[in-house]
Amino acid sequence: MAGAQMVIQALVDQGVDTIFGYPGGAILPVYDALFHQEQVHHILVRHEQAAAHAAEGYARSSGRVGVALVTSGPGVTNTVTGLTDALLDSIPIVCICGQVATHLLGTDAFQEADTTGITRACTKHNYLVRNVDQLSEVLHQAFHVARSGRPGPVLIDLPKDVQVARGKYLRPEEVSHYKHYPYSVPANDPKIDQALEWMAQAQRPIFYTGGGVINAGPQACELLRNLVHATGFPITNTLMGLGAYPASDRQFLGMLGMHGTYEANLTMYHCDLMIAVGARFDDRVTGKLSEFSPHSKKIHIDVDPSQINKIVHVDLGITADASCALEALLESWKHQGRRPSDLRPWWSRIEQWRSRQCLAFKQVSDTIKPQYAIQRLYEKTRHQDPIITTEVGQHQMWAAQYFGFERPNRWLTSGGLGTMGYGFPAAIGAQLANPEALVIDIAGDGSILMNLQELSTAVQYRLPVKIFIINNRWLGMVRQWQELVHGGRYSQSYSEALPDFVKLAEAYGALGLRATKALELDRVIDQMVAYDGPVVADIWVDPNQNCYPMIHSGAPHYQMLLEDESNEPVQTTEVGRAML
Repeated sequence: MAGAQMVIQALVDQGVDTIFGYPGGAILPVYDALFHQEQVHHILVRHEQAAAHAAEGYARSSGRVGVALVTSGPGVTNTVTGLTDALLDSIPIVCICGQVATHLLGTDAFQEADTTGITRACTKHNYLVRNVDQLSEVLHQAFHVARSGRPGPVLIDLPKDVQVARGKYLRPEEVSHYKHYPYSVPANDPKIDQALEWMAQAQRPIFYTGGGVINAGPQACELLRNLVHATGFPITNTLMGLGAYPASDRQFLGMLGMHGTYEANLTMYHCDLMIAVGARFDDRVTGKLSEFSPHSKKIHIDVDPSQINKIVHVDLGITADASCALEALLESWKHQGRRPSDLRPWWSRIEQWRSRQCLAFKQVSDTIKPQYAIQRLYEKTRHQDPIITTEVGQHQMWAAQYFGFERPNRWLTSGGLGTMGYGFPAAIGAQLANPEALVIDIAGDGSILMNLQELSTAVQYRLPVKIFIINNRWLGMVRQWQELVHGGRYSQSYSEALPDFVKLAEAYGALGLRATKALELDRVIDQMVAYDGPVVADIWVDPNQNCYPMIHSGAPHYQMLLEDESNEPVQTTEVGRAML
């Protein structure tokens, strides 16, 4: 068959039902092959960056590999942000892009770019296919690489002459896959025994879990819950790990890190044993490295061996899939009849920190506080188990703090790269993967403008995605840092010419709503949720609110800024040290 037909057949054989793309000259043979079949559903985005983010949203909400299809040159360079985002957050996507014919490579032909060179640093692996007989093997290997081990993005650069050439197609079972690390770990592994010994002896333990647990599948999250309950240990999640453990559970301390809770950060600082599972010690979590959990033994479980001892030196590293490692720990803990030390003193201290109620706020006037807007959104939609995506900024951190997630794959955000413009196309991908779900993009007035053109996509495909804009008329997180770190010099952070989001929604054929007072908020949320189609809800909030708790970049966990009753930040250095 022709190379273009191989692409479609490989997608079908890999179980792909939906792809996101934008056509162009160098990829037209594949689009022609798409025209002649009905098994793969193509979603026409309005910008190639959105194709990559939509593929991410599809993958993260479904557990399957997301697929983007774009043309050469600017088509593929527009996906670089999405590819990098997927690499840092370990999201399995495959990007198939057109390329000029092989005899034109290196001649600066029209819409030619060194795609493999450009994307080498932002993909898990990439391929340039020069021979049609290699194509089917490359296609199947790409899916294998994307989903195996630590997931990530894979790119296939496909010259136009290879798309029209004819060759023999190989099915997945006929293709040899790459060798990979053994991701399982037996219950009788000496490292598991060592971990159990330390867990039984610990007086101040904590589980620290990240997105790797979610990537390992629902079973890993269930095993985590069972292990945490069996041990009685407290647990905290990273931003990417929210939903891996039920937010309503008493043993959950909330998110840790720069905008994490008071109790989570102080528990991490004062613990004597840290069990890190599927987390990579991001700088937004660790703060000052020399004072990150300085009194603890550290166990690090990760499917990627390169992550162990990369940033934080650990006492015990276990290379394994999170599901396999958690199963081994739980099985051995129960089989050996292990019992933890008396943790009542430790929990007593944690409850003292928790009693500080670091996320408490007062909604006392007509002006909507952003915290209140998200809290009300949570309270009014929680029974529908919504999928929440976000853009990046203050609204993202408030969403992480005030929206409780009880299970995985309901929280989609850009963690490692911090990509403004991620949330809305990711919500489109999530909606297509979960057509019956309520999908809401919690956005900022700055971030949403970066990919708002995808309203056209949502309207075309009748996707009932909701955009909930926390509109403070600022680039809020930039303004917050300028206020707290740069002496209140607000350089280019005020949004002086924002569009009328209601009229803009209507111009696209979507529903536009607005709330400017606290009493209007519930009505707007109800209308937004009830409407069977895309909605833009413009929520005007207090422009002067900052996101607390906050730890300055490079500061230790005990140096947190908390908000007092007069809305002024309070430094907690002495309180944190005094508890040791």
